[in-house]
Amino acid sequence: MAGAGAGVVPAPGGGRPLIITEDPVLLDDLLRLCAAAGAEPHVHHAVPEQGGASGADRASDGSAGGVGWDSAPLVLVGDDAARRVRGAPRRTGVFLVGRDLDDPLVWQRAVEIGAEEVLRLPDAESPLVDRIADVVEGAGRPALAVGVIGGAGGAGASTLACALAVRAARAGERTILIDGDPLGGGMDVLLGGESAEGLRWPDFAASRGRVGAGALEESLPELHALRVLSWDRGDRVVVPPAAMRSVVAAARRRGGVVVVDLPRRVDEAVAEVLAQLDLVLMVVPGELRSVAAAGRVAAGVRMVARDVRVVVRGRCPGGLDPEAVAELLGAPLAGEVPVEVGLPGRVAEGEPPGAQGRGALARFCDGFWQRALGPAQGVPA
Repeated sequence: MAGAGAGVVPAPGGGRPLIITEDPVLLDDLLRLCAAAGAEPHVHHAVPEQGGASGADRASDGSAGGVGWDSAPLVLVGDDAARRVRGAPRRTGVFLVGRDLDDPLVWQRAVEIGAEEVLRLPDAESPLVDRIADVVEGAGRPALAVGVIGGAGGAGASTLACALAVRAARAGERTILIDGDPLGGGMDVLLGGESAEGLRWPDFAASRGRVGAGALEESLPELHALRVLSWDRGDRVVVPPAAMRSVVAAARRRGGVVVVDLPRRVDEAVAEVLAQLDLVLMVVPGELRSVAAAGRVAAGVRMVARDVRVVVRGRCPGGLDPEAVAELLGAPLAGEVPVEVGLPGRVAEGEPPGAQGRGALARFCDGFWQRALGPAQGVPA
């Protein structure tokens, strides 16, 4: 269908969708789907004039002002109205919606109005709700999503994940820290907020479809200028893969930074998370036994993750240097994090990792984000 190019008006981001139809049954369906996505649409019988509506159209959308064809972020054209919008300027974000699955001319009408896609209800209800919700939430560039995993037991992956999130938040980034390891000590504990009000993973275990990005963010505990999704102190240690996928996707949708603390075992739910990450940092102590263990972990992670890099933690007497560790694992070296003296004691007193800006851990994290969140918004080379 029509795409971006000469003479095509790009769809604006954010705002209320525009519905064009006179079919009362279809209109009821579209209004119901908009309500499910949290959107309040404008409704017109034909192409509205730019900047406002008049007469019957104002009465239809129930507002004192309308929306123009060019200014609506999303346009849903009922199949009954396709002929009435054929002369409208070409733009992105136009969808032809109907119910007749056997109409052979529907594709011709879609081409005539420059529709991106033909959506047939009820089969297309779920993807249509997603598209409408993207408009409501002003979907733009997704968050840079970074996972942290320990190559060996006690490597310090949770500490690094927490510090990365703390430093990103202090740099002014919208930050969500996700605890993906149900058998860990709890990221909220590392942040000193185990009793903070807000939802935990068990509250999202039943999630199947789309999770609203704004609702997710507002529901989570806010600690040290970031939002954290952790586990409660209950017995549940399993979240279905579909719920994992929906929650991580929602966390990314509003941009900024998402940091995920990952368990060392890659099961189906963890694979859903790995598939959405831009980069995975594997934390490995610089000694041979840890490197051997990390090799097995890396093999599982690489089956799903698109980019895996090594962070070497500490220098062991007689151990391997960082370059040798990365070479043995066959992965790029992201850097070295020296052991920070006094960090366990400060964490026990309620100070999260990375809080001291002059510490070795904070310096590593700041350098990482400076490279990752540069002008090109790229991941560090």
